[in-house]
Amino acid sequence: MAAAHVIPASNPESIRRAAEVIRNGGLVAFPTETVYGLGCNALNPEAVAGVFEAKQRPHFDPLIVHIATRTSLNRLVETISVGDHRLMDAFWPGPLTLVLQKREEVPDIVTAGLPTLAIRMPAHPVARALIREAGVPIAAPSANPFGYVSPTCARHVLDGLGEQVDLILDGGPCPIGVESTIVSMFGTRPEILRPGSITLAEIQKVIGPLGHTTAGQTTVVPGQHPRHYATRTPVTILATQGAAHTIQEHERAGLLALSTPGHVDERFHAVEVLSASGDLREAARNLFAALRRLDALGLDHLYVVPCEDQGLGLAIMDRLRRCAAPLAPLPRLTTSPASIHITSNSSEQ
Repeated sequence: MAAAHVIPASNPESIRRAAEVIRNGGLVAFPTETVYGLGCNALNPEAVAGVFEAKQRPHFDPLIVHIATRTSLNRLVETISVGDHRLMDAFWPGPLTLVLQKREEVPDIVTAGLPTLAIRMPAHPVARALIREAGVPIAAPSANPFGYVSPTCARHVLDGLGEQVDLILDGGPCPIGVESTIVSMFGTRPEILRPGSITLAEIQKVIGPLGHTTAGQTTVVPGQHPRHYATRTPVTILATQGAAHTIQEHERAGLLALSTPGHVDERFHAVEVLSASGDLREAARNLFAALRRLDALGLDHLYVVPCEDQGLGLAIMDRLRRCAAPLAPLPRLTTSPASIHITSNSSEQ
């Protein structure tokens, strides 16, 4: 298969062309305010299966469905609580994903057989224009091989999935740079299942205290695997912001820092600073691109200076910890993907 065509998202004809690909069951990579998504018609099981195949994504990992208007919810979800409405009023369109009870019309492959659906309304004008023009909800995980660093520009998509995608809409760099915050309204209290640019404090201002996320074998939303957003180069996160780092003799190492470090060992082969001023929003916007640049250098090791686990820093450190996690066995499907029954298998590598 030839590499995907990359076309400018600013051209209305590009949007029409991409929407036609979606309606016909194809795959389109497109920009959102968070990262680039690999989109398909969420109501077409064969098209959704194509997303899993292109990414080599396990079928137990559910997808997020993107909509352009709140009226689309009537077709996709059963009930919407008062808390859901408050969050939508406050943060939609924007980088917030809500986990709601799905309707039967949503194919099980989208939700990994779960009764819940992760759904959001993106703020990026290209994403919303594409959804409106296509006339269908669009299921879209990040447009990269499963588990690798997420893409924040069209070049990243082309490098990782160029031969697996029918079309790439180039809308420039993503303005936020980390995936959406995911909130579940099920249970006794709402929970943040994945941190993002909308912070815990911002959500609590709208709906009050949140519960604590509990770990389980079933993947409820994307980005929950212990190792994710990962580089090919091994990563070590230093203990504290001021921790000393030791480079092994003859080791070709890189350093990733939130802000300009006071002292850098001259033996580092490369240094990436996410924000000279230490601004967390700038750091998040640059995170994945910086990791990709370091990973492309063929280094022996990457060292990361951590930031505080507060506000947007919580989302940044979530991605970095998963990037640095050791390889772990994935859950194993015991039946066909259609039934999505999962068990763990600690012996698989």
